[in-house]
Amino acid sequence: MPSLNPAVAEVRRAVRAALTGLPEGAVVIVGLSGGADSLALAAAVGFEAPKLGLRAASVTVDHGLQADSAEVAARAARAAARLDLDPVVVRVEVGADGGPEAAARDARYRVLRDAARDARAAAVLVAHTLDDQAETVLLGLARGSGAGSLQGMAATSDLDGVPLLRPLLEVRRATTRAACAAQGLEPWDDPHNEDARYTRVRVRERVLPVLEAELGPGIAEALARTAAQLREDAEAFDEMIDETIEDIVEHAEAGIAVSVAALAANPPALRHRIIRHVVASEFHASLTRTQTLEVARLVTDWAGQGPIDLPGCRARRVGAMIEFTGAEAGTGARFPASDREL
Repeated sequence: MPSLNPAVAEVRRAVRAALTGLPEGAVVIVGLSGGADSLALAAAVGFEAPKLGLRAASVTVDHGLQADSAEVAARAARAAARLDLDPVVVRVEVGADGGPEAAARDARYRVLRDAARDARAAAVLVAHTLDDQAETVLLGLARGSGAGSLQGMAATSDLDGVPLLRPLLEVRRATTRAACAAQGLEPWDDPHNEDARYTRVRVRERVLPVLEAELGPGIAEALARTAAQLREDAEAFDEMIDETIEDIVEHAEAGIAVSVAALAANPPALRHRIIRHVVASEFHASLTRTQTLEVARLVTDWAGQGPIDLPGCRARRVGAMIEFTGAEAGTGARFPASDREL
């Protein structure tokens, strides 16, 4: 028998590792655009899922952004059926919030979430690769978005209660294309992926090649390793915050209060994370670095300054506590949202 193509084997190994441990008989859903990455993923899931006692389906979202989008979606569905996945195509209307890329992404994930809930799926799988991870980290670095953004994408995350898996985060884009070619699969090439109006495309087509040429090969892998290391650091910080926060936080009228002395006793990195964590968990808002530092000044540089207006809340010093309460527009200092820590 001929040996298995190395690219096909690599993708299958990655998918097998992601699927192992899911309950037998469960449904898994693949987000399938028809591009090389998602097509290679679908082929591997179609091969590996039955061996693990899983049922597999695909969901293709027709965003309606191109004249032939319906045919592209139908073609992806036909490919899924040949790969032993139950195909579903959903047409959506893409809004304008956050720009076309963000709006399309939000619509896509809503469809995947709803499909998973309807099917009571154990997981949704999407086809982000190591190259996507490297691009995400580089974009975060360029924007000064902080360690949260530099962590990139997680291999396992949560999609409104549905496990979201990214099995291919250690697989190169060239490998998924080689896997498609070896299996006789014809991927669709999204013209948006070559449109230089999009920042991510410029990073992919111009910035990363220059870095590779000037600094040597392995830049994408190095960026992906950076993301993994920062994610490990963030998980350690989160554990420290969970252990610390119970002792230094108490409920206040219409909000929450944090001990000034306890915040002052922590190093700046942990202090800032606690401040952001309190605002995020209590008021479901994210702070920029400027906003975080200004709140921290209520601890480290107290000179009687008044309350600070933040997204969704206000912060003020009251005796030995920093109080965070529901926002009251126009009553405190305001700061720009241009350096958001994501």
